[in-house]
Amino acid sequence: MFEQTFKNIDDLLFKDAGADSELDYIGQTSWIMFLRYLDDLEKDKADEAALQGNEYSFILDEKFRWNNWAMPKDAQGNLDHHIALTGTDLIQFVDGELYPYMASFKQKADNPQTIEYKIGEIFSELKNKIQSGYILREILGYVDELPFRSTKDKHQLSHLYETKIKNMGNAGRNGGQYYTPRPLIRAMIEVVNPQMGEKIYDAAAGSCGFLCEAYDYMYKRMDKTTSNLKTLQEDTFYGKEKKNLAYVIGIMNMILHGIEAPNIIHTNTLGENIRDIQEKNRYNVILANPPFGGKERKEVQQNFDIKTGETAFLFLQHFLKSLKTGGRAAIVIKNTFLSNTDNASIALRKQLLESCNLHTILDMPSGTFLGAGVKTVVLFFQKGEPTKNIWYYQLDPGRNMGKTNPLNDDDLKEFVSLQATKPETEKSWNIKVAEIAETTFDLSVKNPNTPEEAPLRSPETILAEMQRLDRETSTLLESVKELI
Repeated sequence: MFEQTFKNIDDLLFKDAGADSELDYIGQTSWIMFLRYLDDLEKDKADEAALQGNEYSFILDEKFRWNNWAMPKDAQGNLDHHIALTGTDLIQFVDGELYPYMASFKQKADNPQTIEYKIGEIFSELKNKIQSGYILREILGYVDELPFRSTKDKHQLSHLYETKIKNMGNAGRNGGQYYTPRPLIRAMIEVVNPQMGEKIYDAAAGSCGFLCEAYDYMYKRMDKTTSNLKTLQEDTFYGKEKKNLAYVIGIMNMILHGIEAPNIIHTNTLGENIRDIQEKNRYNVILANPPFGGKERKEVQQNFDIKTGETAFLFLQHFLKSLKTGGRAAIVIKNTFLSNTDNASIALRKQLLESCNLHTILDMPSGTFLGAGVKTVVLFFQKGEPTKNIWYYQLDPGRNMGKTNPLNDDDLKEFVSLQATKPETEKSWNIKVAEIAETTFDLSVKNPNTPEEAPLRSPETILAEMQRLDRETSTLLESVKELI
């Protein structure tokens, strides 16, 4: 049912002149879903207050609540067509009244950690792109059918929303930057093993896939006490995101996973001077897949000790500075980081090896990231002790990766199980840092345990083999004739 509802909404958006890509589809679906969710959240809080004999103070004024503008209903519970806005009237209300009102919460909110601030931030960053008020009226009807109140419903909605994010990533353009394959994220989390009471951080949060999966991982394993639930909701997950659309998608994704007011800040992480990061700004666990390949401006590079235009290398410096002593990290990065010979790359590898225990490097196959032809590795490290030994694991699913053969959880089971003991196998090996050249700190993936392939046979050997097989065939045919 829910899946068909999402498909119907996409079909309507496809017909509208204002939304022309998967990115637009999910952006427009998100702001409408958010308001529908907010309506249910307020109703739940009002019901809780009434049970305790208290009166609930609604966040939204009467005029801007879902049942008044989006879905006013008659006594039979059907849409009241006499008062429901549609056509040009609906678009004028949304663009001229609803959006400015919602955006104003950004100034009214006490602090960025409140749901009020999130409302203001979302509606300051997104615009309504739906041009037809008749299409918007139909979409509102579909979204009205989506139930947000039970845990089971939210779980199903979050799964479908993740599918939309994945489709957006597959659609090409710049959608792929928002999507890291969930099986890889889950494997990274399992190795890092975040615990209750720890603070988890992603400074390039995108669609918040790392934080959502970490929430699921911890929720399943924790004691379901009121105190633990409050800690998980309010004091565990932190993120930053620069892009408008990604920020909104990430907020909605976390809400659907069960976090009411996500601690996601809309900011350019690289605009912060890492020299200003203090202990109170540090985290126990960092999980991230930072964007790479950008050419950051000189003024941005001034915020970092190692100057480079490569976005991912600046993010890695931010992560190193933001990790508490003893903290653990798992970071996806382009595999050229391991071998680049420029001064910045060498200096960054040296800093990583000297300040952290880079205990594991997971080498990912081509095609892991759909729509991106780059090879990546995952760096697993713990801050505080220098690296002495690195365990490499070369992931080989035994097939060509792609849209029809994406990465799955089974592909990573062996890596996760072997990571604890770090044995030598055909796919894994250890290197001692003491044996690495100190001039380059080259960490290239070079598997010494790959089975040697049999040498190619010479043409003469192949011809001799063919003649032998011909003789054997002739002998067999003669034997058959005699039997006949």
